[in-house]
Amino acid sequence: MARMVLVHGAFGRASVWDRVAPGLREAGHDVEAIDLPGQGDDDTPVGEVTLDRYARRVCEALADGPPAVLVGHSMGGMVITQAAADSPQHIDRLVYVAAFLPSDGESLIDLTQRPEGAGDAVQANLVVEGDPPVATMPDDAAREGLMHCCDDEAAAWGIALRSAQPVAPFTHPVRLTGSAGEAFAALPRSYVVCLQDRAIRPPLQRLMLERAGCDPVIEIDTDHSVWASRPEELAAALNRIAG
Repeated sequence: MARMVLVHGAFGRASVWDRVAPGLREAGHDVEAIDLPGQGDDDTPVGEVTLDRYARRVCEALADGPPAVLVGHSMGGMVITQAAADSPQHIDRLVYVAAFLPSDGESLIDLTQRPEGAGDAVQANLVVEGDPPVATMPDDAAREGLMHCCDDEAAAWGIALRSAQPVAPFTHPVRLTGSAGEAFAALPRSYVVCLQDRAIRPPLQRLMLERAGCDPVIEIDTDHSVWASRPEELAAALNRIAG
């Protein structure tokens, strides 16, 4: 069985995986979910939160054990990509769950501007304030745009886990070339598509996964917050990929 390291997306925290991890552990996997800097129980100041800082946190977690299946949801796809480029020797496979999957030099903002992502439910509903800026999203907008397939209990649970999100990492491009470039390029990649995703629309998901050569690709007929709306199906998909 596999070691699995789970990385949350924007506005999130490690505990978004709490309903997915039990199914993975029952299948025999060693599972760790981490808080990214400035999120969850991590108290990194907003002004110090960067994509590189996110990636460094993941690399620190990876170094604590054998090579892992590294899973990222949403913005977490940016993070696992940079972490894999920095420490490919600690990774067996990359798994993107309704996640951004950048090419060298692309930022999250760059990907949201592609025509395949037009009309997403996030950009128009972000409220950005402060210096350094942080973003929030009203609960009703999150319910409609991110969790519309959740029942009321799952949506309330998911919304309660959300917090403000530093904006800076959205603007930072990944750097995928360097001394470990060949090892990074050789890493296998898989993708879990969410067919009713209103945050990263399926055409954009497909563009990114096809461009990256992801295999296997597993589809789940649900919203962006698959960890809340279909946790058992997501655990089954991750188990299939890891196994």
